[in-house]
Amino acid sequence: MLGLSTLLPRDPFNSVVLAVGVLSVFVLATFAIAFRPKGEASSFQAYLKFAYACFLKPHTGDKNGDQQDALESFYKAQADVYDATRTRLLRGREDMLGLVAAQLKHRCEAALISQRPVWVDVGGGTGHNVEQMGKFVSVPEFFRSVYVVDLSPSLCEMARKRFTRLGWKNVKVICQDARTFRLHEHEPQAHQRKAMISRGQIVRDLDENADAGGAELVTMSYALSMIPEFYPVIDSISSLLSSNGIVGVVDFYVQSRVEFNRRNYTGGAINRHCMWISRVFWRTWFEIDRVNLEAARRDYLEYRFGTVLSVNARNHFFGVRMPYYIWVGCSKDSGASTTKLAEIDAAATESPYLSALDLRTGPVPADVEVRSKAYESAIVNLQSSLPLPATWYQNHHWRIHYDESLPKHTRFNDSYIYAFTWEDDRADARLLKVTSDDVVLAITSAGDNILSFCLDAPRRVHAVDLNPSQNHLLELKVAAFTALPYPDVWKLFGDGKHPDFRDLLIKKLSPHMSSTAFQYWLKNGPGVFSNDSSKGLYYSGGSGNAIALCGWLFRLLGLTADVQKLCAAQTLNEQREIWNRSLKNLIHSKLLTWTIFSNEKWLWKALGVPPAQRAVIEADSKKNADFSPATAERSTTSGNAIYEYVLNTFEPVVTTTLLSTSNHYYLLTLLGHYTPSSHPTYLSPKSHSKLARPDAFKGLRIHTDEISEVIARMRPATLTIVVVMDSMDWFPPTGTQAGRQIRALNRALKLKGRVMLRSAGLEPWYLALFEECGFSCKRVAVRVPGACIDRVNMYASTWICTKEVDLEREDAGAGLRKGSLGELTIGAPAIR
Repeated sequence: MLGLSTLLPRDPFNSVVLAVGVLSVFVLATFAIAFRPKGEASSFQAYLKFAYACFLKPHTGDKNGDQQDALESFYKAQADVYDATRTRLLRGREDMLGLVAAQLKHRCEAALISQRPVWVDVGGGTGHNVEQMGKFVSVPEFFRSVYVVDLSPSLCEMARKRFTRLGWKNVKVICQDARTFRLHEHEPQAHQRKAMISRGQIVRDLDENADAGGAELVTMSYALSMIPEFYPVIDSISSLLSSNGIVGVVDFYVQSRVEFNRRNYTGGAINRHCMWISRVFWRTWFEIDRVNLEAARRDYLEYRFGTVLSVNARNHFFGVRMPYYIWVGCSKDSGASTTKLAEIDAAATESPYLSALDLRTGPVPADVEVRSKAYESAIVNLQSSLPLPATWYQNHHWRIHYDESLPKHTRFNDSYIYAFTWEDDRADARLLKVTSDDVVLAITSAGDNILSFCLDAPRRVHAVDLNPSQNHLLELKVAAFTALPYPDVWKLFGDGKHPDFRDLLIKKLSPHMSSTAFQYWLKNGPGVFSNDSSKGLYYSGGSGNAIALCGWLFRLLGLTADVQKLCAAQTLNEQREIWNRSLKNLIHSKLLTWTIFSNEKWLWKALGVPPAQRAVIEADSKKNADFSPATAERSTTSGNAIYEYVLNTFEPVVTTTLLSTSNHYYLLTLLGHYTPSSHPTYLSPKSHSKLARPDAFKGLRIHTDEISEVIARMRPATLTIVVVMDSMDWFPPTGTQAGRQIRALNRALKLKGRVMLRSAGLEPWYLALFEECGFSCKRVAVRVPGACIDRVNMYASTWICTKEVDLEREDAGAGLRKGSLGELTIGAPAIR
């Protein structure tokens, strides 16, 4: 076979001639296709025509400096193939339409929009967006009017033909400069309402008063980057938009993190940064076609409006990655009144809400000055004429704003440790007996126990976690119960897989999520829930590593069938028989325990057990050895403490609880999913009916911070229950962090308020600190050999610490007594 080198000319001149010849043939073919009679073109012919118009055809519309002539010079030659050639190039358009449609439907259902919406598609071109919107809503029935505004006559002609073909009478194509388009000139109803309001007033623009009318939806699809004077266009959108309206934009962009790093109103920065070579290349490349990617366009959009949702993505087109963004916004002033801010902030800090009238009629209590970090950031933004952080513009105020760029958040590498909660919610309910008057604060973890608390409908539930991704997971669960029927919720969190996750996220869940959580799940969710290579939710995160390893180990040893039988056993006797016959020897293997369970990195990354908690286990083991000389030598062996702990954990679970019907914790670790007969409380059909109610999560607040930071910004003596799980084990005994947190808990709790904690130790060292800080400590459950403390049986003891003494009042009283004594001494006559 001849090699390629034998076919190519050896002379450099001949090589150049050959290359020019090939290029000439391509150019001539392109021109031939471009000037062929109009008709139905093949995909190949369409792309040749596209290449001619974009890269070969000279611009002829610059002589008089008219933007319309420039657009016609570019689009006239390719108008008939525009849609065919933009499907792959202009990604994100359908996603943007799905997001704004979901927002509009939610606002209509919530009575925020009381009439059929009006939609203005700026730079709408051939009307492609309007036809595609039909995938999400019925355009003729859902919208009162739709306006496709574009400056290119050729594209507008294609749009008119499209809507004549579709027979949509409510769609109007307007060939006009977007800067001068005014809705009142085309909407008689809007004109009449605006004329009434503007009567007797000095009004520069009839469309500037959104309260008198306006469009409920304004969109721009790959148009903003092509408009030379973009500032007045963005300003005109503000005047077009109604007070509860939505703006949707999708476009190319490039930007460096240096430009947006200190902004708290962009709705999250996942994947927003572009490398310098990407910035230089794409700016230069797009300028050939007069598409401008300077950051000012997107920046001004985010400055002029409030951000509801923001997405940064890459279009994989012919082997390259073109950056584009999707942005959904609303009026900058939506919900920005200080009255509204104070009302929302009061729920986060448990401070009393005072209206403006209350402030005028009496003195303000001192504790009203307690403010959340989110409120403080909002006030700073308002004073600087900036939009509020994106969380303030959400449809729900579950998620509290946080600074995602702080190292304490970024150190988790955008990953959660726990995909499921390893705490027995049934035991929690029995011990705490939550009522409607309770104010609960609990660690988020995977959110399972938070949902269990919401089932009891307390006055407020504060979910706290330093890891943003754990709170993203809780948000996903809350949004699912708010928007999805039970079968979909079960697929997501029972099976851990859903083939249509991305569609559900965009069409159903997006109106009920914060921008940062939505970005997170748009990026990571398909790989977790719906990719063919994914095993599902419970194989993700740090805890997923443990489940994956167990499955690999069972397959390696040929025990998979026995695991299936163990999980399907219908009686304890059957379960014990399978356990003793095959699995017990493996789980209780010292080799396995010492190589896996006693490994510090494995304990932390897979099971979430930090070194400090491991030290608690080892200390208890040593203490027991001191009382038992027979085990003293064995206890000092490396890893033996962990071995004994594992032995005392698993054996009682298998012999006393039935996995197939009553112990979903271990069923999940063995199967990787729940079953209809064994699952958490929140996944039952009855629970779904409760959590799907409109007010089910009204009292939920999700804080992304340390517990101490959250309770320090709460009004004193307002919490009634605090659940810290096993987090107190994480504090080092030599530090002061535990003492500071316990004092802060005393301040935040009401008298007789309770702290429930679990520990890997029988009598953890920090109980003495609780007692010093005014708490009485009672052990309400303890693990003994051969018995389960609860269905998890992972912890050695459970404690409830009740606040008996108010430290702040006691300290204040001590200060008052000291002050009185000082006054008495100073005022007393001298004794001779």
